[in-house]
Amino acid sequence: MAKMRIATWNVNSIRQRLDHLSRFVAEHQPDVLAMQETKVADELFPVEHLKGLGYRFFVIHGQKSYNGVAIASRLPFTAPEPRVWCGKDDRRHASMLLPGYVELHNFYVPSGGPDPDPEANPRFAHKLQFLEEMAAWAAADQIHKRKVLIVGDLNVAPLEWDVWDHKRLVRSVGHTPGESRAMEKLWAAGKLVDAPRHFTPAPEQLYSWWGYRFPQSFEKNYGWRLDHALASPKLMPQVKAITTVKDTRTWEKPSDHVPILVDIA
Repeated sequence: MAKMRIATWNVNSIRQRLDHLSRFVAEHQPDVLAMQETKVADELFPVEHLKGLGYRFFVIHGQKSYNGVAIASRLPFTAPEPRVWCGKDDRRHASMLLPGYVELHNFYVPSGGPDPDPEANPRFAHKLQFLEEMAAWAAADQIHKRKVLIVGDLNVAPLEWDVWDHKRLVRSVGHTPGESRAMEKLWAAGKLVDAPRHFTPAPEQLYSWWGYRFPQSFEKNYGWRLDHALASPKLMPQVKAITTVKDTRTWEKPSDHVPILVDIA
């Protein structure tokens, strides 16, 4: 059975991860690479390096030093104009229509800063507004009627089992009840399936991020599930496997996030 393999990865500065990208592509051969937090202006994006890895088609939506998303594909696609969210063109979304009418959306949701108070912390208010706009888009665009895959660093660990210690972290940005409700609203608006949790149901641990602040966070498995793959009901029957590639977190000078592979029949 022919399949298409899509990878999503917050690379945390693409130019610092080129060796990691080369190794990851050699080992896992994704047809499509959706990357977040690329941290590079479009004209400096390392297109030639990715062409050397077999990618020929690109959507690049970046900025200097901050944020940025990109999609590199071995398969031809059509791409709409980039969408601006929350009235801020801060380079957090890219999309394309792949063969088989699979619509791919790559998101980098704002992290929200340290304080989960939207009145005191504009960054957290921006995050909640962004998630609200995503849900409104999913409903208004009726994405449940199409083959849609939403991937990326959504910066929310929505379930109790998506963090290493729910009781300790329930008041921390990324795992607050308000953010979890925002994710549930997005799921409902698009009738979306949380594909990684379809294959690895709760309460089994499932993490994609281990922070830098505590050097032993990965060894002690102090993880969070911040990276997601959400499939519309039209697409989900074709999703055959989800793989979290944890070993990249052990490589020298790694991203704090690890890739997720989505295999589509």
